[in-house]
Amino acid sequence: MKCNYHTHSTYCDGKEMLFRFVEEASRLHFDQLGFSSHSPVSFENDFGIKEEKIPDYIAEIQQLKVQYPELQLFTALECDFIPGITRPFSDFQKQYHLDYIIGGVHLVKPQDSSQLWFIDGSKIETYDNGLADLFHHDIKKAVSAFWEQTFEMIETQHFDIIAHLDKIKMHNQKRFFTESEDWYLRLVDHSLELIKQKALIVEINSRGIYKKRCPDFYPSDYILQKISKLKIPMVISSDAHQSEELSMCYEATIQKLRSFGIYQLMYLKQGKWEEYSI
Repeated sequence: MKCNYHTHSTYCDGKEMLFRFVEEASRLHFDQLGFSSHSPVSFENDFGIKEEKIPDYIAEIQQLKVQYPELQLFTALECDFIPGITRPFSDFQKQYHLDYIIGGVHLVKPQDSSQLWFIDGSKIETYDNGLADLFHHDIKKAVSAFWEQTFEMIETQHFDIIAHLDKIKMHNQKRFFTESEDWYLRLVDHSLELIKQKALIVEINSRGIYKKRCPDFYPSDYILQKISKLKIPMVISSDAHQSEELSMCYEATIQKLRSFGIYQLMYLKQGKWEEYSI
């Protein structure tokens, strides 16, 4: 099978309309394609879908299902979790009857501030400025805040797939911390324990590689090794914002998974996640 469940169109911060992704997925003989616009948030932004646009988003996907019967299409949201700010993920599920939800942390809220640290995006200076202004260059405190917010999301929200689990490493570029430090590994290990308990799916996400923002997949080799040992289910995500990105690094991703003894992935069948072999 060939599947991608993490896709962004012009309804949020993607660069192309829905039909372009469907055309490309059909051309590449994908079996399943899921759209996952960034969920609406309560503050002004240029990345989330507007609440009033969600009915149009759903209707257009339904229309494309009719036009492309050979391809299974799904309607989802990638929901941001920010404590005290974002809505419960279950609200979106109940209101819009989504096929699944991806949960992710892109903006970190320090306990002692109402400002947010944006750890994503193309600008490394945004990461550095937030580290300086909100955490006074204390990288351990900053990174711990990211992971603790991730823990809270896992423990309190209802969703299917966790997005780019260790994205906090992207703009670090090994400048402020290394992923082999004991304090960091303890945080990673705890996240995997919670993921296992909640029976969540972890995506292997290649966007950092093909955008040349990170030399490795999300998650790292250490995490993939632990996922294999814990038998945590996985899906492949290109996190595409343009149709040409749908199959970026696809074969390399398969090879990476196999190198860690991961030979099963998940796919959606009649509303339930089931395994298929790679």
